[in-house]
Amino acid sequence: MLETSTDCTLTNMNIYQHFYDRTETAGEFLLSPDRSVICTYQQAHLHSARLARLLRTHGVTPGDRVIAQLEKTPECLYLYFACLSVGAIYVPLNTAYQDDELRFFVGDAAPKLVVCDSDRELFFESLGTHAVATLSALLDETTADETANTVVSIESRKDSDTAVILYTSGTTGRAKGAMITHGNLRANGLTLSEAWQWRSDDVMLHALPIFHIHGLFVATHLPVLNGSPIIFLPAFNPELITELLPHATVYMGVPTHYTRLIAGGRLSIDQCVNMRLFTSGSAPLLESTFNEFAALTGHRIVERYGMTETGMNTSNPLIGQRKPGTVGPPLPRVQARVVDAKGDRVAPLTPGALEVKGDNVFAGYWLLPDKTQEEFTADGFFKTGDVAQIDEDGYVAIVGRDKDMIISGGLNIYPKEIETFIDKIPGVLECAVIGLPHSDFGEGVCAVVVRSGDVDITESDIIHQVKSHLANFKVPKWVKFESALPRNTMGKVQKNVLRKTYQTN
Repeated sequence: MLETSTDCTLTNMNIYQHFYDRTETAGEFLLSPDRSVICTYQQAHLHSARLARLLRTHGVTPGDRVIAQLEKTPECLYLYFACLSVGAIYVPLNTAYQDDELRFFVGDAAPKLVVCDSDRELFFESLGTHAVATLSALLDETTADETANTVVSIESRKDSDTAVILYTSGTTGRAKGAMITHGNLRANGLTLSEAWQWRSDDVMLHALPIFHIHGLFVATHLPVLNGSPIIFLPAFNPELITELLPHATVYMGVPTHYTRLIAGGRLSIDQCVNMRLFTSGSAPLLESTFNEFAALTGHRIVERYGMTETGMNTSNPLIGQRKPGTVGPPLPRVQARVVDAKGDRVAPLTPGALEVKGDNVFAGYWLLPDKTQEEFTADGFFKTGDVAQIDEDGYVAIVGRDKDMIISGGLNIYPKEIETFIDKIPGVLECAVIGLPHSDFGEGVCAVVVRSGDVDITESDIIHQVKSHLANFKVPKWVKFESALPRNTMGKVQKNVLRKTYQTN
């Protein structure tokens, strides 16, 4: 049984208090792929309260870190809620991380407890001073509580207290732990609920991993903040997703999801008749994908822009013009600006460094105060590291990353412009543009292309077409062909891998 007395007050800013208050009397929470009920919201709170009590017996106190490297299951969400409830800092790790990476994360986060799947238990135990438990063992321990009253006891937290640490990819050096606060999570969740007009009768079709902001903070928090059910899939499966679309109203994916759904050949307007919202993020969405999906389904994908350190910053509007190739205007209560090397705002449609400010922006990098200070301006804007331009209507277009910018013969080249052109060439499925060492120019443009199979396109064909439409210094000096572009788990092209592959050219 679940008793609904808590030890918290109206001043408790713990995000789980917000979840609990909004869903205490809500109905279905998680549904299986066959749409049977896994748990109601009250049952989820009961499971989480029992796990929270167990965490306390394991010595977990407010501010302690709890690392979780787990395959996606409903029980992962109960653990997440339990960590929030006791005031611990939840540290989810990508299940693809290997031993050397995990050693760093454990050493850096200094967790009180590591929760893992059974195949990782011995490894984590070998690392040292923290306690280790499998999630299944923790759940077994809670079974003794099944007939006892369980009291929800939610630790009081301030807006500024860290709720989650998410590690950045570390592709340009040491991985950094972004400290996401309870206030960050609440601000971003409520802003997105408002912007996307979330309803309690929405049904989320959830196929994203839950160690990342997209799957955890967006695709999970929004249904929970509104007491909506979630069809909870263990992984992305285009055939299953297509079958389930008639039973859902919201789907959130990455561009690769949409290209694979299109390739499945079963999308139709009838299949999506109950759908209200499709969103895309974590990587750029090709204009051709946007248009093809709209033609097949009657739905225009809402592309938005976020990052680990900030949650969501911008979004194309739910009602109004959705511009392909842009990530929309800043969300309410989020400021965005594009500046030059001196920090001055640039004219519309001029590329520059994108900076953002708002209650969604993280508190800083774990144990890296100097790096944190370096990444913020004197007036409090966060330097995203993205190169962007803003049009006259305020719509933001991401041109690339600072580290992806190519400097050839002293001229700045933004890969996105060349990629957008090459992607439209018949015979090209997609491409990635990188800079490689060049004896004369310092760097030269290299296009890595995946053929579509429709046309037997060659290196000279691509170079000729680019030369006919873009300035000569933007023309690729090399074109490489691959069967697929390397991507991380969220669908982002790993340009660092391509640069390493072709470094010696």
